Amino acid sequence: MLAIAGGKGGCGKTTIALGVGQALGTPTRRSLVVDTDHDMPNLHRRAGVDPAPGIADITVSAEPTTVAKRAMTVENVDVLPCQDATEAAVDTAIDTLPRRNRPVILDCPAGAGPDAARPLRAADRTVLVSAPTRQSLTDAAKTAAMARALDAPPALTVLVGSDGSVNPSLLLSCPETVHVPSVSKPLESDRAAAKYVEIANVLAKRNT
Repeated sequence: MLAIAGGKGGCGKTTIALGVGQALGTPTRRSLVVDTDHDMPNLHRRAGVDPAPGIADITVSAEPTTVAKRAMTVENVDVLPCQDATEAAVDTAIDTLPRRNRPVILDCPAGAGPDAARPLRAADRTVLVSAPTRQSLTDAAKTAAMARALDAPPALTVLVGSDGSVNPSLLLSCPETVHVPSVSKPLESDRAAAKYVEIANVLAKRNT
């Protein structure tokens, strides 16, 4: 179970979650990308699906994989939206997610508060997502510290809109960085898709 996390909202976490989900998924082993941000859910918009059913509809008879739906903007990905879900519903969803047979990716809330801690506590590793700016990287460092404290240490850093000139490894204590270029349609761009595959390859090397 992989958390996509960062300290600042709007840095591209959801897009990275879907792109990495596509890179990790196959037609017979689809990735499951889960929106865990009940305050500002937007995975359904990026994935091109209706917000319901979603986490709020999970019950004993309708567990997460039956509620999830196929993403329309990427291949080999199912998504679990978070529209109208309570904190308790998010907790229940995370606790009942499948942990075998497919990659599970948690699209985390921004920041380092309790809402962001919830999915990090369940994850095995974290992908830190940041813009290549001082403020965004400073916020990401707080997220990195929280991820380590919750036993979901960062596997790599993804800098979105980066030309490769910024090296965040010392600040974030994370040696691997993937630089995703600024493109107008990041889920349709071949340049961005190559970077999602690069991220997946780094994760595979680290047995995530």
